[in-house]
Amino acid sequence: MRLGIDGRKIPEAAKRGGVASMDHGKELGMDGLFFRTVLDVTPTLDPGALKAVRQRADELGMYVEMGLGKVNPYALPETPEMRAIGDGDTLLGFRRMMEACAAIDCRELWVGTANHKDYPGRFGTDRFRTDVTWADQLEGIQKLLLLLKPIALDLGIHINIETHEEITSFEVVRLVEACGPDAFGIVYDTNNGLQRLEHPIWVAKRVAPYTRQTHFKDSGVIFNGRTAAMQSRPCGQGVVDYAAILKILAAAQPELNITIENSPPNEGGPKFVKFNKLELAEPAFIAAHPDCTVEEYADFVDMIHAYEKRIAEGDVPPLVEEVRDFDYAAAVRDILSSRDHLRGICEDLNLPLRKRAA
Repeated sequence: MRLGIDGRKIPEAAKRGGVASMDHGKELGMDGLFFRTVLDVTPTLDPGALKAVRQRADELGMYVEMGLGKVNPYALPETPEMRAIGDGDTLLGFRRMMEACAAIDCRELWVGTANHKDYPGRFGTDRFRTDVTWADQLEGIQKLLLLLKPIALDLGIHINIETHEEITSFEVVRLVEACGPDAFGIVYDTNNGLQRLEHPIWVAKRVAPYTRQTHFKDSGVIFNGRTAAMQSRPCGQGVVDYAAILKILAAAQPELNITIENSPPNEGGPKFVKFNKLELAEPAFIAAHPDCTVEEYADFVDMIHAYEKRIAEGDVPPLVEEVRDFDYAAAVRDILSSRDHLRGICEDLNLPLRKRAA
């Protein structure tokens, strides 16, 4: 295993660019960068820019991972650059991105199924769109993935679907099994399943056989009336049990790269930090998660109680809605906290992290 960081959210990523961000990651003690989409590195798929990132990664002894974009036909209009890179032909756009990644030997490629929206409650995710059902969106996603499969097989690529906030891990596993693990895998995000009433350890057990990329992030979760309130936390300061999860992942995928998905610093000064609320007592919300079992839901509730106890004992700070200046220094502090927590667990579990280049 190697421990790295998200190439889009590492501080100053847009300003520094791909090569300098590799250097920045090295300075922060990371073993690699995971660029969410190849278009983040070069919007024009410039071969020289991509080769420069690969060369720098090799010089530093770091991994570099890439991604494509959204594979939900109902969400694709929100990312017009993916169609534009194919001169209006969406499938050609995907092919060009995949070929560009394969040319620098990046063959594990992230995809997502929707974009988060800043709307209150359930309407922040496309699962609850009222103009198209989630079932119809899943059908469209599967059809598009099957159109991409011959390209992936031809290039020796795995297209890896993230356990994103709008989709359950059950649904992601079903997509991989329906489309074929010869061309598809999973990006396991340790935090997103919380929004779908899924316990992180239960999710890890479901997705581990197909996991090929990761996003490691954490959240504090407390009860708040008939809802649960969530806020982002560095790894180890939220509800996620990384020791249990790393055991599961290492047993199934010992060569897996572990990528921290950090919270990026605020742009433009202090911002109000609010709760993300889960409607865990609302029948309509629960009904939208038909795979949720009583046993997992009970563990989910117990997990929140345990976290509230940690807050009461002063082990972790309380969750507060407030104006916060999350600047560059604060973002780096949280990154280093996550890094040290995860490295410490790997050492305790005797899970060897590959030695970094000097």
